[in-house]
Amino acid sequence: QVQLVESGGGSVQAGGSLRLSCVASGLTYRRGCMAWFRQAPGKEREGVAVIDGDDDPTYAASVKGRFAISRDVAGNSLYLQMNNLTPEDTAMYYCAAKVGVTYICRRSSLSADYFDTWGQGTQVTVSS
Repeated sequence: QVQLVESGGGSVQAGGSLRLSCVASGLTYRRGCMAWFRQAPGKEREGVAVIDGDDDPTYAASVKGRFAISRDVAGNSLYLQMNNLTPEDTAMYYCAAKVGVTYICRRSSLSADYFDTWGQGTQVTVSS
């Protein structure tokens, strides 16, 4: 059974940075897609960034140039470096994965429908 555990959230002022981490236990295949999503109060969950099996990233327009998604060589940890944060980035951030795949994932879609395993989330709050 795969479990995803996020950490690294917190409160920062606008312009600050945070680095989110997601540890994936039980994930045995390294070349699946993983992603970060976020959900602000009263809003729908939105895709922030996805990394495919070749480690190529895709970003939402709202974070492109400010956020960077990456993962470690073993594929057990996923990261999101967030720079130049704004109050609009305030949300609960979730790590997501698709488990049980045996193919190299080459998706660039930020749709949540593809992913079937989610972490519990880590809160990011940005004050002006």
